[in-house]
Amino acid sequence: MKKLGIALSGGGSRGIVHLGILKALDEAGIKIHRVTGTSAGAIAGLFYCSGYTPESIMEIVRETRLIKYVRPAMSKSGLLKLETIIQVFKKYIKHDSFEALQIPLIVAATNVKKGVSVFFHEGPLIRPVLASCAVPVVFDPIELNGDSYIDGGILNNLPVEPLIGQCDVIIGSNCNPISENYEPGNMRSLLERSLLMAINVNAFAKKELCDLFLEPDGMKAYGGFDFSRAREIFEIGYQYGKSMTGKIKQLL
Repeated sequence: MKKLGIALSGGGSRGIVHLGILKALDEAGIKIHRVTGTSAGAIAGLFYCSGYTPESIMEIVRETRLIKYVRPAMSKSGLLKLETIIQVFKKYIKHDSFEALQIPLIVAATNVKKGVSVFFHEGPLIRPVLASCAVPVVFDPIELNGDSYIDGGILNNLPVEPLIGQCDVIIGSNCNPISENYEPGNMRSLLERSLLMAINVNAFAKKELCDLFLEPDGMKAYGGFDFSRAREIFEIGYQYGKSMTGKIKQLL
C-alpha cells in the first residue's frame, strides 16, 4: 500500500470540516501516514495524530468551547492571548512532544522577525501548534526559541512541502472556498473576507503539488467564527469525504 499524506489548511471554525473528511477516510479504511497542518488544520492534526477519533475531537471542541479560554491581551501586539489555552490542551495531550504522536505531524507557523514560513516537527508540541493559530492583530504572537511566531496561513496555508518525497500520494484539504456574492458588512466581516482572500492565494499555489485537492463547496456559506454551527460543518466534511474515498483508493 502506498503511503498517504494529507495537508490540512487553516480557516477558523471552517477547519472543523477536516474532521468530517477524516472520519470518512477512517470509515473507508484509508490509512494516513503523515499529516501537515496550519492553524485550525494544525489543531485538527494535533488531536488526530494523538490518537483521537474525529468524532471524539468534535466532542472535545463542543465540551471545551476553546474560545472561552482565550482572554484579552493587554498589549500592543494583539487583542487576545492564546497562552491561556495551553492548560486546556495539556488535559487531552498527555505528552507535549512531537515524538510521542502516533502519526507524524508537521506544523507550519510564520516567523515574524525573519519573514519566513517555518515547519515544526520535533520537540515541544503544543506551543508550535498555538503559534500556527496566532492570527495577527487578533492574537499575541507566540514566542519560541527567541523568535516571535504568528499564524502559519499568512505565508503557507496549505503546507504540502513536508509531504513531498515522504509520501506516495498527497492530498490537500482546503476549507476556504470563496463565495462569489459577498456584500461588504461590518469591519469584522470585511477583515475576515480580506484575510480569506489573502491566504487562499498561497493555498491555491500548492494545488498542483497535490495528487488530489479537496475543497467542499458547501463551506462557502460559513465564516471563520461560526463555531455554533460546528456540527453542520463537520457533517459537510463527512458527506464530502465519503464522496471522495473512491478517488483516494484509486490513487493508492
